Amino acid sequence: METERLRIPVPVRWADLDAYGHVNNVAVLTLLEEARIAAFWRQDPAEAGTGVGGAGAPPTAVLDASPGSDTVTVVARQEIEYLAPIPHLREPVVVELWLGRLGDASIDVCYEVTTGAADARRVFVQASTTVVMLDAATMRPRRLTEEERRAWSPLEGPPVAWRRRR
Repeated sequence: METERLRIPVPVRWADLDAYGHVNNVAVLTLLEEARIAAFWRQDPAEAGTGVGGAGAPPTAVLDASPGSDTVTVVARQEIEYLAPIPHLREPVVVELWLGRLGDASIDVCYEVTTGAADARRVFVQASTTVVMLDAATMRPRRLTEEERRAWSPLEGPPVAWRRRR
């Protein structure tokens, strides 16, 4: 059985391109961040429909990112493998996300950045980010809540299969 994935369209901006005409490696981190925010953070109702992901946030968007929220998240680790250059595309790239691990206080978010076209799907990048949940008052790791586990467990699957052998 294949792991359930979220598919988040993310536009490639002209400013993301480098002198070689493809998306710069640093801009790829921004594409991943935009997709991760759309997938896991609740939108402020006043901003609904204005950002990446548009209206109708996925059911996995359960983290509160509003000012004064009880949780802060930090990126503890990122690994990226570039499989092909991402050219400037008129259509957004599609960032496919799933969870390679649901830990006690962290999650490993896995990604494939693709063309999104089912008939001509091409994977440009695969990546993984470890996100740690912190209690905002103490800035210490906090356990995942039952709501988070319920929302995210359908996305749990095998971690990224890196091409490079360790």
